[in-house]
Amino acid sequence: MDSSIQFADAPLRRPKSNTVQSVGGVYPLRSRSKSRGGRGSYEDQKAQELEGGDDEDAGLRDERDYKHKQVFNFRQMMFLAYTSIGVIYGDIGTSPLYVYSSTFTSPPNHADLLGALSLVIWSLTLMVTVKYVLIILRADNDGEGGTFSTYSLLARYANIANRDPREASLIRMQRHLTDDLGRTTRNVRSTIENSAFFRGLLKTIGVLAVSMVMADGVLTPAQSVLGAVQGLNVVAPDISKSTVVGVTCAILILLFLIQPFGVTKISIVFAPIVIVWLAFNAGFGIYNLARYDYSVLKAFNPFYAFDYLIRNKEHGWKSLGGILLAFTGVEALFADIGAFSRQAIQLSWLCYAYPCLLLAYTGQASYISLKPEAYSNPFYNCVPEGWIIPSLIIAILAAIVASQAIITATFQLMAQIMKLSYFPQIKVVHTSKIYHGQLYVPAVNWLLMIGTVLVAGIYNNTTSLGNAYGVCVMFVTFFDTCMVTLVAILVWRIKPYIVFLPWLTIACLDGTFLSSSLVKVPDGAWFTLLLSCALASIFILWRFGKETQWTAEASDRFPTSHFVRTNDDGRLQLTNMFADKTLSSIEGFGIFFDKAGETTPIVFSQFIRKLVTAPEVIVFFHLRPLETPSVAPENRYSVSRLAIPNCYRLVVRHGYMDEVITPDLASLVFEKVRDHIVTRALDREGEKRAVTTSSTDLGNLENFNNATKISGKTTIGEKDKSGAPSSSDTEPRQATTPTPSSASTSARLTSLERAYNHEVLYIMGKEQMKVKKGTNWVRMGLLKAFLFLRDNTRTKIASLEVDRDRIIEVGFVKDV
Repeated sequence: MDSSIQFADAPLRRPKSNTVQSVGGVYPLRSRSKSRGGRGSYEDQKAQELEGGDDEDAGLRDERDYKHKQVFNFRQMMFLAYTSIGVIYGDIGTSPLYVYSSTFTSPPNHADLLGALSLVIWSLTLMVTVKYVLIILRADNDGEGGTFSTYSLLARYANIANRDPREASLIRMQRHLTDDLGRTTRNVRSTIENSAFFRGLLKTIGVLAVSMVMADGVLTPAQSVLGAVQGLNVVAPDISKSTVVGVTCAILILLFLIQPFGVTKISIVFAPIVIVWLAFNAGFGIYNLARYDYSVLKAFNPFYAFDYLIRNKEHGWKSLGGILLAFTGVEALFADIGAFSRQAIQLSWLCYAYPCLLLAYTGQASYISLKPEAYSNPFYNCVPEGWIIPSLIIAILAAIVASQAIITATFQLMAQIMKLSYFPQIKVVHTSKIYHGQLYVPAVNWLLMIGTVLVAGIYNNTTSLGNAYGVCVMFVTFFDTCMVTLVAILVWRIKPYIVFLPWLTIACLDGTFLSSSLVKVPDGAWFTLLLSCALASIFILWRFGKETQWTAEASDRFPTSHFVRTNDDGRLQLTNMFADKTLSSIEGFGIFFDKAGETTPIVFSQFIRKLVTAPEVIVFFHLRPLETPSVAPENRYSVSRLAIPNCYRLVVRHGYMDEVITPDLASLVFEKVRDHIVTRALDREGEKRAVTTSSTDLGNLENFNNATKISGKTTIGEKDKSGAPSSSDTEPRQATTPTPSSASTSARLTSLERAYNHEVLYIMGKEQMKVKKGTNWVRMGLLKAFLFLRDNTRTKIASLEVDRDRIIEVGFVKDV
């Protein structure tokens, strides 16, 4: 038995019979009609209309609504592993260009060189291979990565986050039963769930991590491309700084202009560059180890790392700011698993990138041990004779593509925070029909381009950029350590005392590198921290405003029977709490738009309560985007009938490549509702015939038994001696007469066709929000800032591809 509670699978109204089975929380329409307690279809329908029955929810629950991790076959996995090299390892892979020059300020002695090499080796091993590739990548949220996805995963297993009530059932809650947890684990979970401080802290950590990765997304392209262009000074020392900056900006613009092509196409082009670059590093490393000083391999002993830090004390601690450059980009590696998958990244790192980098750093150390002055430009100085020009070309190309990891990660993270209502909805483009997690966000792309060009022009050298680099990376890695530790306790159910020692070890490593990188804050790291704090403030402000909005909309979040009912005269009437006003009817076919709503669209409740009227036929139109390229037309639409007469719900589940809103939308809605009415009528008729046939057979059996007891022989249907049939055979059949159920179906179809032919209206809401009087000035300021963002980021009606002459926008005001 599964030990988790599937909250999202629970239907709004359970069937009355225990024999009805559900699949994925969806109760079949046929099963509903079998549990009426002896009432027929017509009686059940009339009772529902007159007594104000519940809305059907069959179209709202579907297993497809939940996010599912995409599964790849072997060929696809190998292709993803190949393409991931071109995107993910550009940043980590180009670190051999500058790690030793950033660590030392003067030619190092042999002991210090061994210590620095040992720190690099064990940083790559512990921080990247063990921590991220083997552990943290397993903390994905249905295939999505990054600190914020880890927070989302925790929110599924612990009650730590509020959710949009309209989309709550789209999230598969899997909170473990309390009895299945150990005492210490229960205490940890209850402490987090019952403490507003801890809940707020986890939310802040998740948002800050996203913001810091994005802040690095502005810095990394400028750093890598500027460093690549400056490499031209190796062959042409007289190149001016203005030329370097100008070429850098041109390359940056070109880099962002190709982003709309998508991750797959870009990575196919970039992968050979990074593969060749890493192969050059590995080959040069083997060459230098064989020719110069292979004794540096002793650095695989961690003793030399500790010895270096102990001997150099404060200077050794500060030099860790250069060592950490060996694994910058690891935060993007985690965020990018949504585009490539965990297995593909593990395969490409362990089988290729990791060995190549170890050979690169040990080979450079082997050369520097004999020629200490080579530390200032480690890669180019260690290149074998005759390879300088090819190495320069491939190094420049690799440095240019190095920023792709952070760009792709930024797109992934932006999609995550929009999904959880931490940022306004902006356009997201899926760039692959095969790999569903590959995204492109146009607005973010152009903003990143502007930011990186400005940064490159203002800082204009890699030394200044390097001072601003690394602090955010270490904050994110520390946040990842803490969040995944909680995942291990609450999701993987590992005992806290088992988790404590690994957490302490990794946290000490994170803290040591983080404290060293903080030295850079006055020299330039303040820029990325300031930018990340500004972004985090926007995200938290938007979330605060959305939660306030959800509270204000609570009065409209009920089934239709809460607002309107059918009176004794068969007319629609508002319920007691809304003054019992009788609704007038306007001829026409009203389609009320609602995004992914769970119950009644807010615009409908406002429409009938304030206009005291309703269209003759009402359809609630809901959209459910699925993370798949396309949904077959026969599986795309779900229709259900609601409690009030001639009111229906149409749920459209569509893929990201499907076109849903088209000029002929009204005819599509009409067709689906008509088909639903006919199908329901046929189902009821079939069930009625089955019941009638069963009753007739039972009566015949009773007659047979009685006849046998009286005469000892069968008399039913038997011919007399003259060969004439008996009375039971000659009795004429009664003509079939219309049943109440068929009459009701005919009335529904007539109303539907009459309304559609008269007028079609597309009705959507334009909700305005006003701050309540008496609100304290802090809350008022925050809400006004949220409302300003909201009013300037709302989707415009002009973007809908329907007949604009038939659109009605209903404005209403909510107090917050």
